[in-house]
Amino acid sequence: MSDATVAPGPTVPDGPTPSGSSDRRRAVVVVASTRAAAGTADDTTGPVIRDWFAGRGWLVEGPVVVADGEPVGAVLEAALEWGVDAVVTTGGTGVSPTDATPEMTLPLLDRELPGIAEELRRRGAASTPLAVLSRGLAGVAGGTFVVNLPGSRGGVRDGLAVLEDVLDHVVDQLHGVDHAQNRHPSPEGAA
Repeated sequence: MSDATVAPGPTVPDGPTPSGSSDRRRAVVVVASTRAAAGTADDTTGPVIRDWFAGRGWLVEGPVVVADGEPVGAVLEAALEWGVDAVVTTGGTGVSPTDATPEMTLPLLDRELPGIAEELRRRGAASTPLAVLSRGLAGVAGGTFVVNLPGSRGGVRDGLAVLEDVLDHVVDQLHGVDHAQNRHPSPEGAA
C-alpha cells in the first residue's frame, strides 16, 4: 500500500501541479477498491497505470485509492477541477453490487467515446471471456479524457495497450490540435 494515496472520503490529497505550470501532460490514476481503501488488500493495478504514464513522461497523481461508489465520483470531480489531461480509473466496472465506477463517471462526461470502451472489452475478451462483463466507459469531460479500466492486472494491461494507440491523439484533439498535424503520411506521401 505504500505506492498509493488512500483517500478515506471525498477529499483528495495534494492535487497535481496547477494548470499552466508545466508543459508536461498530467494524469490522475484512481483505484476503486473498498478492500484496498480499508487496507485489507493490496492495490496491484494503480501502480501499473501510474508507471505507464510516468514512462511516457507525464506528471501523475496517484494512484488515489478509494472505496467503491460515491468516493470514486468525488475523486473524479476533484481531478476534473484540477484540469488534468487524463483520468484513468481501475476497478468497479463489473456487475457486483458495489461496482459503481461507470455510474460515478457517466454524469461527469460531456461526450462518450463508445469505440474506446468497445475496444477495451474486445481486447480483453481475447484473453478472457469475462472481459465482456466490464461496464467501463470512456469519454470527455471538458478538456479531460476519462476512461474506466477493469480492476484486474490483465484488464489493465489490455486497456493500456488500447490507450497506447489513441491517448496522445485524443489529448491533442482536446487541446485543439488540427487533425492534419496528427495525421500519418500515407505510403505515397499524400496527407
